[in-house]
Amino acid sequence: MATKIHEFNVEMTCEGCSGAVKRVLGNKSGIEDVKIDLEGKKVFVTSALPSDEILECIKKTGKSTSFIGAKS
Repeated sequence: MATKIHEFNVEMTCEGCSGAVKRVLGNKSGIEDVKIDLEGKKVFVTSALPSDEILECIKKTGKSTSFIGAKS
C-alpha cells in the first residue's frame, strides 16, 4: 500500500492538545510521521494506513476531528 500524507482538522487550543494527538498517533503502528500545525488546527499524518483508521485514532483524544484529504 502506498504511503500518503493524510490531512485532518483537529480542534486543538494548546501544546497539551497537540501533545495528546502526537501521543495517540505515536502508539499506533504503521504511522511514519506526524506534523502538527497548532495555529491552523491541522494534523498531517504520513502513513499507508486508511484515513478512517487514523481518524478513529485521533478521536481517542476526545478532540473534534475531521478528515480533509490525502495526497501522495
